[in-house]
Amino acid sequence: MITAPDEYPIHQIPEPIAFSGTDRNFYDRYFFNGFNPDGSEFFAVALGVYPHLNIADAHFSVVRNGIQHCIHASRFLGASRMDLNVGPISIRIVEPLQRLRVILTPADGVAADVLFEGRAFPIHEPRFTHRFGTRTFMDLTRMTQNVRVSGWIEVDGVQRDLSPGALGTRDRSWGVRGIGAPDLQPLAPPSVPGIFWIWTPLHVGRTNYFFHVMAQANGEVWNTRAALCTDGAGAADIVSSHGARIDVVLKSGLRHCASGIIHVPLRDRAIEIHLKPRARFQMQGVGYGHPKWAHGLNHGELRVAREDLVLDELDPLAPENLHVQNFVEVLLRQSGRADEFGVGSFEQAIVGPYQPLGLGPTGAAAP
Repeated sequence: MITAPDEYPIHQIPEPIAFSGTDRNFYDRYFFNGFNPDGSEFFAVALGVYPHLNIADAHFSVVRNGIQHCIHASRFLGASRMDLNVGPISIRIVEPLQRLRVILTPADGVAADVLFEGRAFPIHEPRFTHRFGTRTFMDLTRMTQNVRVSGWIEVDGVQRDLSPGALGTRDRSWGVRGIGAPDLQPLAPPSVPGIFWIWTPLHVGRTNYFFHVMAQANGEVWNTRAALCTDGAGAADIVSSHGARIDVVLKSGLRHCASGIIHVPLRDRAIEIHLKPRARFQMQGVGYGHPKWAHGLNHGELRVAREDLVLDELDPLAPENLHVQNFVEVLLRQSGRADEFGVGSFEQAIVGPYQPLGLGPTGAAAP
């Protein structure tokens, strides 16, 4: 199955670019978020291709006045992995690793044109490889990059320019994770795996801070890293810390975080980063865990749909609502230096049992 990308010297395996090994769950995805400095507008975008399912899908979602307005789109891939257009949603790579543009042509009352410009070279995170027993849960690579954001978003005739100084984060990930129709074969013996996921890309002055942790039900961490870099930094200028950790406090009766403190040991000092969530964004709005629009599902040759989520009316303990991002205010403290303030996003998904917080199976609330 030869396609146009085969003309370029980018092959990794002795197969046409249309194929990515043999795993049906291989995916390749773009993710973006953006927000005004005061948190008044928070939006996100996702676009993924699934070569072995012959599906591409994309999502655009923005929160205004307590309502998350979503556009979902899906089409047959047709083996053309470099065609970054899914219905009304498209991505244009203006300058690789530095400037990308997302366009949403008018679709059921929602439209947008947004430019993302990298503040520094992308962070290459440690490879995510994990199994539940002998079954692969994920095996992927991800890069993340804080960005400056400009452009506009329109909802139902109200067009708003993003504020000067709007910020955000983007990531690119590719590899293997659960996509499309779920596996009907249960784990043997039957069990409920636990997932504890936190990701916090933050903007504090001219410095970009990143932290993530992935742990299993007993609290054992299997992937984590903290990193920081100043604006304009190259790959060699990124400072890493593998000993960072986060303490979180959950909202009463819920699995969403009320606050968090990241402890980052560096060679010459220790940093404390205090996080205070101020606004919530449901990740199902861009396909993550959505009951109908989960990534990789087959909706036919082309389908586009709008959905509006009233945030205060959602059940926060429903499985599709456990995965969230929050706009957060940041207080950064370090010995011998004045406090610094910033903003960022705080992503979390606490699913299934998690012993360190006393959580049982999915659906059980925090004590």
